[in-house]
Amino acid sequence: MSIEAKLESLGVTLPDGPAPAANYVPYVQVGDLVYVSGQISKDDSGLITGTVGDDMDVDAGAAAAKVCAINLLSQVKAACGGDLERLVKVVKLGGFVNSTADFTAQPQVINGASDFLVEALGNEIGSHARFAVSAPSLPLGVAVEIDGIFQIK
Repeated sequence: MSIEAKLESLGVTLPDGPAPAANYVPYVQVGDLVYVSGQISKDDSGLITGTVGDDMDVDAGAAAAKVCAINLLSQVKAACGGDLERLVKVVKLGGFVNSTADFTAQPQVINGASDFLVEALGNEIGSHARFAVSAPSLPLGVAVEIDGIFQIK
């Protein structure tokens, strides 16, 4: 099954890759690697804001992380000239969670992105290295921001 067909079966339609909000580009390709700038938790209904461990629980944070992963794939699709079948491997994700000082389940929040990528792309393409850390705040008050490195052909 193609990546696009799998996404469709999951009820996911990739939006156009969000435009950068400052003086940077959404992705840079070096050889067969694409470095995607941080994608915030923003969907069609707007920003997903909150502080995990305060006004947001782990499940809501994981849902916000999934949105970040969808936005990452949108940028990868743009880097691939619209052909997501060129994606070879999710190499690494870097996850930032807007969370309270005593919150320690950042990995469970970023699992929302990791689990989605493996479900949508399969183990061979979707499994990746990553980090998940706390941030006392994120741009625009969003709950999660994730960047990524992807291999394409």
